[in-house]
Amino acid sequence: MSTRAGFVALIGEPNAGKSTLTNRMVGAKVSIVTHKVQTTRARIRGVAIEGDAQIVFVDTPGLFRPRRHLDRAMVAAAWGGAADADIIVLLIEAQRGLTGGVEAIIGRLGEVGAGRKVALAVNKIDRVQPEALLGLVAQMNGRFDFAETFLISAEKGHGISDLRKWLARELPEGPWLYPEDQIADLPLKMLAAEMTREKLTLRLHQELPYQLTVETENWQERRDGSVRVDQVIYVMRDGHRGIVLGKRGETIKAVSQAARAELAEFLGRKVHLFLQVKVRPGWMKDAERYAEMGLDFRDGQA
Repeated sequence: MSTRAGFVALIGEPNAGKSTLTNRMVGAKVSIVTHKVQTTRARIRGVAIEGDAQIVFVDTPGLFRPRRHLDRAMVAAAWGGAADADIIVLLIEAQRGLTGGVEAIIGRLGEVGAGRKVALAVNKIDRVQPEALLGLVAQMNGRFDFAETFLISAEKGHGISDLRKWLARELPEGPWLYPEDQIADLPLKMLAAEMTREKLTLRLHQELPYQLTVETENWQERRDGSVRVDQVIYVMRDGHRGIVLGKRGETIKAVSQAARAELAEFLGRKVHLFLQVKVRPGWMKDAERYAEMGLDFRDGQA
């Protein structure tokens, strides 16, 4: 039996459900999921098996109109992920439909999608009436020649099996790219940092989540089988540091407990997590910080 393997890029506007779909496809949490937009920063790869095929999902940052250096680097990473993929899946929200942002993405798909199959996945179908769905599908396929259209709910799992089976059939023949038991190609240090950043994003409000980053500085395997993880949360201003710490340290304590529990469950062993908060006003202009996130600093230059 011949095997198949390849990369599938999930692209779309922020909050379209790309991270939820990646996690659903992989069967484990490998990407940040929050109600806030633009939380995915790096091109996160999740690995799923479907029959004799290994599907490597590239969960790209949401495509939006960039304002800051970091925004531009994220958008460049998203289009780079699409350009490198074997198959592209454009994910849109059923209730939002054909927005100006989706129109802009379709405008570039003709160039980036040349020579590869592009599928349409309409997400959150449980939130709209069937008649509206049919109209949206017709409208979208009138704008672009999609190879296939799928109606799904990434959160509830509807239509996911059909999408995964189609992707498995369409991938090129070849050997698997990762070991059978590997579900992500993110280093554990980065995955751990993403878990902590997610907990911060869920607890903090307004712009602050976008003005901080988390790095795993130390990962120490201990003799008793547990692991010690030291992380630094970089913020832009001293006032932000106080917000992250919270009154009597309550916020940072809650974040640490939640991140530690999730990482311990993921690893299947005890985790000792230690967090520090440091002020670094210019971290958004620091090439080293971008490298830690898997982004190219040069892509953010105007």
